Amino acid sequence: MTAPGPSVEAAGPTVGAIPAVIPASTRSLRWLIVGMAVLLVVAPFVFYPVILMKALCLALFACAFNLLLGYSGLLSFGHALFFGGAGYIAGQAALVWGFPFELAVLTGTAAAAVLGLAVGWLAIRRQGIYFAMITLALAQMFYFYCLRAKFTGGEDGIQGIPRGKLLGVLSLNNNLTMYFVVLALFLFGFLAILRIVHSPFGHVLTAIRENEPRAISLGYKTDHYKLIAFVLSAALSGLAGGTKSIVFELASLTDVYWTTSGEVILIVLLGGLGTLFGPVVGAFVIVVVENYLAQLGGWVTVVQGALFVVCVLAFRRGIVGELSRLLHRPL
Repeated sequence: MTAPGPSVEAAGPTVGAIPAVIPASTRSLRWLIVGMAVLLVVAPFVFYPVILMKALCLALFACAFNLLLGYSGLLSFGHALFFGGAGYIAGQAALVWGFPFELAVLTGTAAAAVLGLAVGWLAIRRQGIYFAMITLALAQMFYFYCLRAKFTGGEDGIQGIPRGKLLGVLSLNNNLTMYFVVLALFLFGFLAILRIVHSPFGHVLTAIRENEPRAISLGYKTDHYKLIAFVLSAALSGLAGGTKSIVFELASLTDVYWTTSGEVILIVLLGGLGTLFGPVVGAFVIVVVENYLAQLGGWVTVVQGALFVVCVLAFRRGIVGELSRLLHRPL
């Protein structure tokens, strides 16, 4: 994925409210990642592991979406297709086909990548709102397919998905054990995104986001780069969705519905668009609000909406984005 041709570092000014990607020092970035990993290792001994696993799955999903929107400038309204679709495939693989945990998750991830290739190939032919509406339309078509298909269980979903054993040895029925497996998958996805963003391929994506006509004039086939970014984002979203379905032993219609696509947009904007740690922070904030204010019932949605309004009015760059601006250091 190394990009040939001239430098793209000066591909144009920052567009809109999306901050330009500024390389952080390797040492400070390394310490931030280590600090995040240490906090996540300690967290299940303080908080309920099941809630933390949900947050980690959503965080990986949000990081994958941020790769597409924050670093490539492509707004998808249909990313629930890959998240929920991988959940169904992973659930089917574990429950019906008898696949072990790691192979079931890998199957769901591969299925999401294939779906991403098909959807991306159609969607990248258009730009802006037309691109977003194509992804939404295809995702809704997939939702109605899942509603009618026999293997998905319709409105009941696929229930009783077994967690199984890791490598055929370690039982995953214990929540603490399952948590550390989910944490390992999250860190793998997070570090993969970090590598992509700071690679020559990632710099080309940034150039395309900032000024696509100029990137084209420099000789880059922008549609190819956007399609690869879309497939990578879909695959990592599938990794999150497949893991979530096995963790909660359920693959449901909720995960492929348009509200899930809207929720991941909210998470990314709340945490900080175009930042590495923003989607993680946003995911944990949303999960905490959903779980610890659950007694409010339908008012939880109102609280989420209020958080979004406050973020847009007071923290236009998101929580991590504003913190990055105050510290004069990219996060």
